[in-house]
Amino acid sequence: MDFILASSSPRRKELLNLVGIDPLVICPDIKENLIDGESLEKFLERITAEKAWGIYRDTYLNSVIFSADTIVLLQDKILGKPVDRRHATTMLASLSDQMHEVWTGISIVYQQKIYFDYQRTKVYFEKISNSEIEYYLDHEQYLDKAGAYAIQGRASVFVKKIDGCYFNVMGLPLHLIMQMLKKIDIQIYSNR
Repeated sequence: MDFILASSSPRRKELLNLVGIDPLVICPDIKENLIDGESLEKFLERITAEKAWGIYRDTYLNSVIFSADTIVLLQDKILGKPVDRRHATTMLASLSDQMHEVWTGISIVYQQKIYFDYQRTKVYFEKISNSEIEYYLDHEQYLDKAGAYAIQGRASVFVKKIDGCYFNVMGLPLHLIMQMLKKIDIQIYSNR
């Protein structure tokens, strides 16, 4: 069975590799804008569906296509990817000593059907000093990360605790994906 990952995130490919899936990566080209009045669930469902369907329709009709989108939510405000260092500094300062949520939506397209679900994880940050933020930004890639951080990198020291799926915060909730695959009768860990 062929697997396609409709994402530009190298972390998502690495995470799928961890569970034995080695997908072909194809980066979709869509705009990820929230529509006025759209709930976060509907936003994630719409964006991930657009990513997956676009690739599926092109030439991959017999493949399993995964797409994902991750958002960081702080006090009902979405923190997307920072546009520059100053924006990243502001984001990290706002996350300091706060709880935020990481939401990841997953769409799987298989045999002309689409399946969607999402995962939410609460992340609690310690108080972060300005010098810690500057050090972090000097040593990490942050422009391609929602909320300007990656939990698996140097930002891990900012995390006091999480409530939920760690892999969701990395951008791909593996347990949820495996459960979705089982529901559509795709067994990764099976000899059949």
